[in-house]
Amino acid sequence: MARIDSFKHALEEKRAVKIIAGIDNFDIENIKKVVTSAQTAHASAVDICAREDIIKEVRSMTDLPLFVSSIVPSELVKAVDLGADAIELGNFDVLYKKGMSFDVNEVLSLVEETLSLLGDRKTFFSVTIPGEISTAEQVALAVKLESMGIDLIQTEGHYSVDSHLEGARALMDRAELTISNTIEMVRNVEMPIMTATGINPTTAPFAFAAGASAIGCGSCVNKLTSTISMIATITSLVEIANKNAVKVKELV
Repeated sequence: MARIDSFKHALEEKRAVKIIAGIDNFDIENIKKVVTSAQTAHASAVDICAREDIIKEVRSMTDLPLFVSSIVPSELVKAVDLGADAIELGNFDVLYKKGMSFDVNEVLSLVEETLSLLGDRKTFFSVTIPGEISTAEQVALAVKLESMGIDLIQTEGHYSVDSHLEGARALMDRAELTISNTIEMVRNVEMPIMTATGINPTTAPFAFAAGASAIGCGSCVNKLTSTISMIATITSLVEIANKNAVKVKELV
């Protein structure tokens, strides 16, 4: 069975957990901690940057389904050749801080270029819907991506105003937009939805309640300093996801 098939199965059961090392994280020691922790805690997949040496290193150390994220089509295609099981066009939110922005046409152009460069290569293709565009534009983009045969879309939340909230309220405020975007996507497309940005053990249940088939979790893991704390956090996320799968099965 191909590695990506286990991730697809988790998607079908609405319990997929993707652990994100970071599109702009090139700290190999941190990445190795994240990957090792994700494997130990039985996450569904890991997501790393598109640098060649890092892809090779991670591919050699784990059999977990490996996503590689980039906004550069040629890097995504190269990642497939280096052993990535899936590619992710996006994870845009970390790039907004650098003054970059993405509209519907830009995303579609990047997707089309990536598909063209892939040629006959078969790979799982996920695309992030920019959280800074309007809800109507997000829905229209999702519908178009579904018609193009994209396998998964990832929602995100984006805001530029610094929050002074604390505790659980701060966590919910961070995730509120991406969860609401998930609700809109679920209403309008049949393809699976992954909720990302601000997703952690506190907010993950709300993402699944919104209809997500998967969660993408980054800073709640990759910002931790010890492997033990990473494993504990991922284990909690996986337990939440598995409980969601049970609930979904009971409703069928």
